[in-house]
Amino acid sequence: MSKKKIAALLLMALLIAAVNVGLLIGSGNYQDACAVSLEFSSSGEGTAAVYWSQKEAFSSDWCVQLPYTESMAEDGEKAVVAADVTTEMKFLRLDVGAAGETSKIYGLEASYGDASDEVPLEKIASPVSMSGVASISLEDGCVVIEAEEGAAPQVVVGIDFTNCQAAMNKAHAPSDRLFRILMLVVFDGTLLVLFLGRNRFLQLPRDLVKNRALIVKLAKNDFKTKYAGSYLGIVWAFVQPVVTVLVYWLVFSVGFRSSYGPMPFVMYLVCGIVPWFFIQDFMNSGTNAMLEYSYLVKKVVFNISILPMVKAISAAFVHVFFVALAIVIAAIYGYYPSIYLIQLPYYFLCMFVFGLGLVYGTCAVVIFFRDLSQVINIFLQIGVWTIPIMWNINIAPARLRWIFKINPMYYVVNGYREAIYGQNWFWNHMGMTLYFWVFTLAVFAIGMTIFKRLKVHFADVL
Repeated sequence: MSKKKIAALLLMALLIAAVNVGLLIGSGNYQDACAVSLEFSSSGEGTAAVYWSQKEAFSSDWCVQLPYTESMAEDGEKAVVAADVTTEMKFLRLDVGAAGETSKIYGLEASYGDASDEVPLEKIASPVSMSGVASISLEDGCVVIEAEEGAAPQVVVGIDFTNCQAAMNKAHAPSDRLFRILMLVVFDGTLLVLFLGRNRFLQLPRDLVKNRALIVKLAKNDFKTKYAGSYLGIVWAFVQPVVTVLVYWLVFSVGFRSSYGPMPFVMYLVCGIVPWFFIQDFMNSGTNAMLEYSYLVKKVVFNISILPMVKAISAAFVHVFFVALAIVIAAIYGYYPSIYLIQLPYYFLCMFVFGLGLVYGTCAVVIFFRDLSQVINIFLQIGVWTIPIMWNINIAPARLRWIFKINPMYYVVNGYREAIYGQNWFWNHMGMTLYFWVFTLAVFAIGMTIFKRLKVHFADVL
């Protein structure tokens, strides 16, 4: 065995050992709902609202994260306004009272079960930011806010969920251990299956590497001929996605006047829908690859296993353009490229492998069951709404969010956003990362098995 192979095996063994140790001794950091309550009073019929943001640092481009609760207070009478937020929130904006009125804040607290995190009144009296406030002071156990004439007062304070987070982690500890043990068994079991069948599973990667020049050539030709004969040519490859984005933007941002976190909706939408455009294009074109290239499938000497890869690279040409567009849009709104951006190739690889595994299975089955193309179109239409692309997952009840997160594309969409916004590293989501790769490798293995079993009959059916 050569030194390179020995070094590769040692590196792989170390990586596997690190993953196993991480699964055994790692700790989860859950993001569940906490109840936030604000006790206040107003000199008139004032109102109070709680807004929130999960940005690491507060800035002036504040947006509403979720629906808020409003409460009325009569002159001199205390009232409580309550809202449910997750522990990932960093700042709360308190809209207390009305223009020209005097309001008092007696307490601000977050609770989870028996645990609570109280924001000191001194911290409220020295806010991160405020507007419409003539004066703010701490007097007799409450924060007194004098509003400016003609302006509604707004006070922004930071909040620390230390106690609530600890209680949350403790509450989830038993299920966390069970999940880690299950993932450990699945991860090691998948590796064992791949190792025992390495000759069969590695044959496809070898074919792809061996025919890489041909694959790139066919992909370029596929991309050019897709729109051959039309006046605008390949421009149509970009027009439809742009029109789709504009329609969603008009409906959700202008029509519904919805807000989706501490960033403009168009940015939230584009960063999330770009990976979906790729997987949608790849699934549609890749599924029909064998039908489209039937003249090549019938040739005995041609390696038909490269055709799904041709469709994947063809779809990647448009994807690169829209990724660049998403980065530009983010920069326009102040989210400049950061070190987190280097994660984009990783998340693209995740999506690429996942999509390729699916397509190897679907392109083989569709030859015998032509209706599969229509079934996939229906699933893709449903899928775009089951992933938080146009909506924020935090609006779903905390106990039901796992239903949306089990979709592997949630991991990719969320990853694209975190890479472009510059918020988080993929290894901070170790549970989701392991789940995605175990699921994806299983899909890839199943897809390849179906393809290999059925390909001997392709030429006869076509």
